[in-house]
Amino acid sequence: MLELIDTRQGTENQYSYSNGNTLPLTGFPFGMNFFVPQTKHNNGSWFFHPRDRVFQGFRLTHQPSPWMGDFSHLLVTPISGSFQNADIYHYQSSYRPESAIYQPHYLQITQARYQIKNELVPTTYGAILRSDYKDSNLPGLSLLLPGKGEISLDIDKKQITGYVSNFAGCEDPYFKMYFAMTFNHSINQVHTGFFQEDKSFTPALSASGEDQQFLIRFLLNESEPLETRLATSFISSAQAEWNLTQELSPFTFAALKRKAAEAWEYYLNKIEVKNRDFSAVKTFYHCMYRMFLFPQKFYEVNQEGEPIHYDTTSKTVKPGVLYTNNGFWDTFRTVYPLYSLLIPNEYEEMLRGFLNNYRETGFLPKWLSPDERGLMPGTLIDAVIADAAIKGIALDLLPELFEAMVKTASTVSSKPTYGRQGIEDYDTYGYIPSSHHESVNHTLDYAYSDFCISRVAKQLGDKEIEKAFEKRAYNYRNIFHKETGFMRAKDKQGKVEEPFNSFSWGQDYAEGSAWQSSFAVFHDFAGLIDSYGGKEPFREKLVQLCNQEPVFETKGYGFEIHEMSEMAAIDFGQVAISNQPSFHLPYLFTYAGDPASSQVLLKQLMTQLFSSCPTGYPGDEDNGSMSGWFIFNSMGFYPVCPGTGEYVIGIPIFDSVTIHLPNDKKIDISTKFNQPQFNFIHQLAVNNETYNKLFLNHDSLIKGCKLDFQLGLVPLDKKYAVDELPYSLSTDTGKAI
Repeated sequence: MLELIDTRQGTENQYSYSNGNTLPLTGFPFGMNFFVPQTKHNNGSWFFHPRDRVFQGFRLTHQPSPWMGDFSHLLVTPISGSFQNADIYHYQSSYRPESAIYQPHYLQITQARYQIKNELVPTTYGAILRSDYKDSNLPGLSLLLPGKGEISLDIDKKQITGYVSNFAGCEDPYFKMYFAMTFNHSINQVHTGFFQEDKSFTPALSASGEDQQFLIRFLLNESEPLETRLATSFISSAQAEWNLTQELSPFTFAALKRKAAEAWEYYLNKIEVKNRDFSAVKTFYHCMYRMFLFPQKFYEVNQEGEPIHYDTTSKTVKPGVLYTNNGFWDTFRTVYPLYSLLIPNEYEEMLRGFLNNYRETGFLPKWLSPDERGLMPGTLIDAVIADAAIKGIALDLLPELFEAMVKTASTVSSKPTYGRQGIEDYDTYGYIPSSHHESVNHTLDYAYSDFCISRVAKQLGDKEIEKAFEKRAYNYRNIFHKETGFMRAKDKQGKVEEPFNSFSWGQDYAEGSAWQSSFAVFHDFAGLIDSYGGKEPFREKLVQLCNQEPVFETKGYGFEIHEMSEMAAIDFGQVAISNQPSFHLPYLFTYAGDPASSQVLLKQLMTQLFSSCPTGYPGDEDNGSMSGWFIFNSMGFYPVCPGTGEYVIGIPIFDSVTIHLPNDKKIDISTKFNQPQFNFIHQLAVNNETYNKLFLNHDSLIKGCKLDFQLGLVPLDKKYAVDELPYSLSTDTGKAI
């Protein structure tokens, strides 16, 4: 499937508007390093744009999102000829984006200025760059080390070692990434060195300082391209050299390219889709590629073959695995539920890494890059753990993970980046008061996390904690405002702020208004429906949510943030599918017994707002979160509430899907009458038997099964029994847990 993928999907972005806010990352699945052609050095986190015709070099990057920024990045630029200074503007070259190759496992770019054909293939810890120079006048590389850096050359070994230190935030103020590079041609010592501040060139074999730029020149054999082999380490220079020796030295360029291709095909082939509209197939596999980039490995393997990692908290090297570049507020919804179906072994290893993070900091992580950044409401790794527990993944870790969940939920941290914000007030009032930023979302997310903790407690047989946290899971009721039908912020006296504007973004709500944020009761929609007074008034609220203009008010931010702009750009009412709080909104009709409304809305969202092009997403892709949304929904089911083991049935958009499960079983999905005018499910058969429930169980799917959808032109008029509706805590009869 690699030939279908152009990594530039979702890369046409700017600060004020997102079409994905992705980067065209070339690397190994979950690799420690990724590589991106840099096109614009003076545009902050938006250092690549698909319509730029300028190439500034290959950037080794760890940027998970432009809003997080990059860390431990450097830039390698093939060059030839003489220069007068170290300004990157003087080294850049035009290139033809339409002729370049952007693939998960392979980059190819020809610099028009230098007539250098460059090819790059990655490994987990590095890459090999092959540069074919037509101009033999001072061929070389420019190596730019933003921030603090150091470089040293060994002429005899044809090797460079050094480090770079740059990051947006880190517990270790001296956090470094070490690198080692070797070459297949001799270094031209006379013309290798750096420019002084007065623009005079100094031949040198070493350099250190801020924003260091170094020129390495070579004595090329014209019949053989320059091959640069690069590996990095967060542990030491010696470990970087070891990574290079183990991963790159024994292999040819062609062999490494095959290894990288095989690594990607292993993941991409886990789901096969067929469809008469092939553009949707391309979109699917572009999204599949995005699913296996993050989280990134933050551990290495020592000479004894054991995993080790750098702990930024203690500033020491520790045994075991570790992962980074992941925000659980985003990824709990789709990424880890998909891993539970496709790659449970990798899921388990990631949980081991997150447990190591807890052991080293005392709290479960919320947003790692490279360590805890403390962003977004809630502690939604709780959902990742609960979902794994319900599905039988990493059960040997469960007792300690459970301990970590309870501690993180009940311990006040001395640092605001760790643990739950406002937990003392939450315990006192049963909600987060309005004196705390984004208090509504914090309250709702805590209530859902409390549900997740209660489910794990139940699995472990801890009835006392199960009961206590299940009671807290109903705390969402404490901020429901019956008169307006919204979740409203309250002060410590229990009063809501007046006047109230349901379209006002921010302040009490995270990246949305009351419309997007009032329905995050994943674990108890039956209870939320009761709060509205029944299914009819609840459905009326949903119809109002959808059938209005996408208006907004900027009060909480004071300016228009990109999520507002993205909602306003599409005609889907207040369903701001550009951001995570709206991901589950289409399914609320199903919980109210009206799956037909969910189905038509889902089909329109999938077919109108997603593509494989540089504008392919309706908003931030967020480390696989939005890609996972498309993948699940396009197959016809979606994990609305991780931690229950259920997937709510939506509507498929492919003629056929085969999911290859890790136990050598498979899920076969077929869709009859899969045409644009058929917007409703007329009938579903599971293993050749008519199926009337509105959800599927993980236990049934993972054993392998056959799902046959028949679509219809008009919706069914059907009433659903309680046990046919998806899970809700208020009506829990043991069917899901």
